[in-house]
Amino acid sequence: MHQSSSSRSDNGLAAVILVGGFGTRLRPLTNRTPKPMLPLLGRPLLSYTFDQLRAAGVGRAVLACGYIPDAIEAHFGDDADGMALEYCVEPEPLGTGGAIRFAAERMDRTFLALNGDSLREVDLSLLLAFHRERRAKATILLTRVSDPTRYGLVRVDGEGKVCGFLEKPSPEEIDTDLINAGLYVLEPEVLELMPPGKALSIERDVFPRLAEEGSLFALDLPGYWLDVGTCESYLQAHIDLLSRDATIVIHPGANVQASAELHPPVHIERGAYIGPGTRVGPCVHVGSGASVAAGAHVSHAAVLPRAVVDSGVRLVNAIVAPEIGALSA
Repeated sequence: MHQSSSSRSDNGLAAVILVGGFGTRLRPLTNRTPKPMLPLLGRPLLSYTFDQLRAAGVGRAVLACGYIPDAIEAHFGDDADGMALEYCVEPEPLGTGGAIRFAAERMDRTFLALNGDSLREVDLSLLLAFHRERRAKATILLTRVSDPTRYGLVRVDGEGKVCGFLEKPSPEEIDTDLINAGLYVLEPEVLELMPPGKALSIERDVFPRLAEEGSLFALDLPGYWLDVGTCESYLQAHIDLLSRDATIVIHPGANVQASAELHPPVHIERGAYIGPGTRVGPCVHVGSGASVAAGAHVSHAAVLPRAVVDSGVRLVNAIVAPEIGALSA
């Protein structure tokens, strides 16, 4: 385990970030890149989680790694813009509970635990305040979804106390649209329910026990949430972020030919090439060093760094990756 030498690591709020998954549903994009390091508008997906944690006052984050961990540490090192980083590499897959237990060895006060492959934009200070007011051992961040059948539902009472779970319900079983958003506030004593070195799920093996004793709470907060687990949701992340700033952004180091048509929102990164007669946009991100060749039409797409869109190609709802080509999303 690599530990940051920063003195900040023992101060303030700490977080455990689960980044050990194989990203199976995103293959072949994740064949050589761990999911948290997939690019999103020119930055690794994980960097957006770091932004949110810093805004919530997190001074130290421990990353529970498994798949290609060196790529994460090589990029971020031991400091993410003032937030100290540490890395714990699981000897074998331990599940969400086992990974949290493994990475939270030195946690001695309230801490956050979260999945590193989701985008969230909520006020975490409200979640922390709710957790403390309820004197909870664990608090789950909830989010509302339009199709609850794909997720595990969380039932809560009027005080926010969790009174039950329903995994991937049939339509007639649905009585709530609240799901687990993969972010938790935990007290250190929760770790006592997770034997070290044992593979287990905090959602299935720990939370039901806490709910039974009445110490598990949950809170629905307004804001943005997206589980980036498939090519479709990965593309959706690009489109969502692009759509907030419906403009054309061209890096000074990009080469955009005069006859190219750009339809906002479009972001073009450093070293990208947009050929003559192309039509790019709306909702297109062209990564650094990528190329859209002459006559190609691209919309609602993410052209990843160094990827190539061949001459005359028509692409809609696609991710284009180097050495892989276009993937429908």
